[in-house]
Amino acid sequence: MHDAAVHAVPPPKKRGRPQKGEGGGLRAELIEKSAELFRTKGYDNTTVRDIAAATGIQAGSWFYHFKTKQDILAAIMEQGLRHALAEIEEIAAQPLAPSALLQRLVEQHLQALLAPDRHFIAVLLYEWRSLDEASRARIGALKDRYEAIWDNAIAALHHSGDWSMPSQFDRLLVFGALNWTVQWYKPGNGADVQQLAQQAMRFILRTPAAVEAQ
Repeated sequence: MHDAAVHAVPPPKKRGRPQKGEGGGLRAELIEKSAELFRTKGYDNTTVRDIAAATGIQAGSWFYHFKTKQDILAAIMEQGLRHALAEIEEIAAQPLAPSALLQRLVEQHLQALLAPDRHFIAVLLYEWRSLDEASRARIGALKDRYEAIWDNAIAALHHSGDWSMPSQFDRLLVFGALNWTVQWYKPGNGADVQQLAQQAMRFILRTPAAVEAQ
């Protein structure tokens, strides 16, 4: 007796919501690719077709995940801030000396800004005014939590005496200097991110360069 040939019948294709990857993979890819486009081209100059082309889907397919381009912008900023906040909360929970804590925060902030695959915080910096009021209020609450960790670290450093000339604008001045690195920093151009963080700390604390042994 011969076994009957069994032919696997492929399941019918699902119609409607497009799938790409598993576990919300298309949504994550939309956020990632849109963040890169918004950073390189600008929010206003990026079209729906640009986003669809970058993710390899039809122009209307991303509406299953986001209703508007504005919703994608808000998702980019919120995801980026939540990730960055989790990273510095972990650092702040460690028993570090004030100067070591600030250096870790500086390094982590620069990583969030300058790592080649991380466009979220840069988009937040340069497209903040493109957010609608509701999104700005929601994301602003995360931003306040992020800044509060820096305020506490800077206050501890002031009290330790390691910051020789503190001022009331220290966090704003530090963020201004660090955030501007997205305009001029190039990987492989004299320093990696960790070395750049060390140079930034030297600048922030107004400390002289270490004298090399003769």
